[in-house]
Order: sequence, then structure tokens, then C-alpha cells
Amino acid sequence: MDADPREELRRLVARMPEPMVPAALRVLTELTARRDPFLTHVLAAEEDDEELNEVGRRMLEEAREDSEAGRTHSLEEVERELGL
Repeated sequence: MDADPREELRRLVARMPEPMVPAALRVLTELTARRDPFLTHVLAAEEDDEELNEVGRRMLEEAREDSEAGRTHSLEEVERELGL
């Protein structure tokens, strides 16, 4: 039988390095405050174990190239742009 998810969460938090605690708190606060049905659905979905097709592999490679070339935006920039 699978472990209780709340107990697993407690164990993970207890083992978390202290510098990561504030970030984890922000994430959990955001998850519980939003109650976004789409986000809830996405996070509750089972992991997809299908192989990437050629289009997916190409898109992933393009994303890596963009990242390596600095064609990215930080979370802070995106939040500022969206007024979050």
C-alpha cells in the first residue's frame, strides 16, 4: 500500500536543507491559495511514461539551445511582466 502523501510530505520537509525551506513555503502557499482547477488537475495527473516522438525531441533540443544561448526569462521577470 502506498504511503500517506501527507506523511511523505512531512518526511520531505523534515529532511529539506534549511536554505530551501522559504522557497518550499512559497510554493506550498501558492498551491493552496490559488485553488486553480487546471493546476490542481495537472498536478494530480499521473506521470506520462510515453516516449518522446521526433517533434517532441526537436522542441526539447530547441529549448536547450535557447537556454544555452540565454534566450530565457527568469521567474521574477515573468511575474513582473504578468503583474504577479
